[in-house]
Amino acid sequence: MNKRKKFTREFKLSVLQEIESGKTAVQVCRERDLNKDLIYRWKKEVEANPTNAFAGKGNTWKLEAKNAELERTIGKLYMENEFVKKVNTNLQAKLTESKKNR
Repeated sequence: MNKRKKFTREFKLSVLQEIESGKTAVQVCRERDLNKDLIYRWKKEVEANPTNAFAGKGNTWKLEAKNAELERTIGKLYMENEFVKKVNTNLQAKLTESKKNR
């Protein structure tokens, strides 16, 4: 049974840095006993989000999850805004009514 290799963030970044420094992907794959597709996947992940790439421990950063969280926040803020508008309208009406009764 083949066990999956686990690579640290530093290792992945060092492999990508070797490629950027002029080595070919094939060269690096042979030297480090890696699959070429794996390196390209790492490269795409870094290009997509350099600061959060390779979060590790199964907590990989996902753009969809972040977008969903932001959409929930926007929805919550929209609901709060509508509530404040409604309360403001009611208070303005009571204030106007109170001034008429004086």
